[in-house]
Amino acid sequence: QVQLVESGGGLVQPGGSLRLSCVASGFSFSRYPMRWYRQAPGKERELVATISTGGSRNYADPVKGRFTISRDNAKNTVFLQMNSLKPEDTAVYYCNVFIPQRDYWGQGTQVTVSS
Repeated sequence: QVQLVESGGGLVQPGGSLRLSCVASGFSFSRYPMRWYRQAPGKERELVATISTGGSRNYADPVKGRFTISRDNAKNTVFLQMNSLKPEDTAVYYCNVFIPQRDYWGQGTQVTVSS
């Protein structure tokens, strides 16, 4: 079965950095685009970044220039490097893959940016 397991969240001060990881299993990882979403308290889940099978990347406007998504197909892992973190980046971050006909999600990892 498809499994996505995130890690790497935590508490960080404004301006700091974190690197999130998502280990995937149960499907042919290299054949699918991968995504990171986030959900802040009281807000809807939003798309943060996407990486295609070929390595093309897209980012939401609020994180452009600060976040970098990458993937290691040999390790079935997708990463999210987050730099220059702001309090408004505080959220639960989720790894996602769409495999017809449904979305799959990890359990999420909490990122808190606070002094």
